Amino acid sequence: MSEPFSIPVRVYIEDTDAGGIVYYVNYLKYMERARTELVRSLGYDKPAMPREGLLLVVHSAQIQYRRSARLDDTLRATAAIGKLGRAGITFEQKIWRDGEIICQGVVKVACVAENNRKPCALPASIYSALKAACKE
Repeated sequence: MSEPFSIPVRVYIEDTDAGGIVYYVNYLKYMERARTELVRSLGYDKPAMPREGLLLVVHSAQIQYRRSARLDDTLRATAAIGKLGRAGITFEQKIWRDGEIICQGVVKVACVAENNRKPCALPASIYSALKAACKE
């Protein structure tokens, strides 16, 4: 992908603390939405793959906060596939406001078996679709 996948995000009162500043964990929610919509754009409706008995779960997240978003801000959440492994995906993500990065992160997602939560390979069709969208 030349440009990262992106979605618009509006900051609602439920996203903020008493001072009208976005509560830190909500940036992770915005990133989750962008990852989910990226996978949906590749033809997969949900991050869980119940027919295959598989789930995509967050393994780790490294987040850097640069600026605060506020009530009623219009943001843009991006997701790009930075690295693709047989059993996992590393997403490079950013939250933008008016052309400025206000939060960025690297989120690692693992493919696990639904019944025992142990790592397993991504199905070939999903792997191929993700590989085509990978920035490598």
